[in-house]
Amino acid sequence: MTLPSAFLNVPLAHRALHDLAAGRPENSRAAVRAAVEAGFGIEIDLQLSADGKAMVFHDYGLERLTAERGALRLRDADALAKIPLKGGDEGIPTLEEILDLVAGRVPLLVEFKDQDGSMGPDVGALEAAAAGPLAAYRGDLAVMSFNPYSVRELSRLLPDVPRGLTTSGYRADEWPLPTATCDRLREIPDYADCGACFISHEADDLSRSRVAELKAGGAAVLCWTIRSQAEEDIARQVAQNVTFESYLPQPRP
Repeated sequence: MTLPSAFLNVPLAHRALHDLAAGRPENSRAAVRAAVEAGFGIEIDLQLSADGKAMVFHDYGLERLTAERGALRLRDADALAKIPLKGGDEGIPTLEEILDLVAGRVPLLVEFKDQDGSMGPDVGALEAAAAGPLAAYRGDLAVMSFNPYSVRELSRLLPDVPRGLTTSGYRADEWPLPTATCDRLREIPDYADCGACFISHEADDLSRSRVAELKAGGAAVLCWTIRSQAEEDIARQVAQNVTFESYLPQPRP
């Protein structure tokens, strides 16, 4: 399995083409519509509602992105739909709503947020909730997660959808994980076992030898998160594509 070429040719808008000044919060319908209109690919995040729906939202808690507090997973999908995102006038969308908006017009990269809390094996409900809508989707689609167990579950549920690992330098002071877990994940040991065909790696860690090794072995290399054209130019010395925000990438030949 290989990553469709569209994921290497079209820059990916991080959490869609968000811009609070323009009324487009991250992972919102407005940000998705703007990315589609501009012709950019889209990266979105999934969390699980209390009633088992895949919701397009990055954080575990509601407070950064809405006026509510508490864990998203304690509210059902109908309640979440009524919570406006800060900086916009729309509620938290479901995966199905975003799939209908994109409708195959640009590449869509879906990140499954870790539901275990420690990158462990307590996963499955979010992946199962998203599998049906994703299996029915028609368009350039790929899935990924920081949690290798999640990617393995996606390989079982969606064997025909390209999958990858979201990867990082895993600096222990930046992650709420044991040092041993960071040390293990940093070396991306689960790539082959997950049946992955790409990584999306932390941009300032792209010089890691393991990234070069995977790329030499045929892995596609994306990166996160690029915030200027200068950063993009540096990242593209290694990465084949970028996930961006806060600027608009220049057209490439």
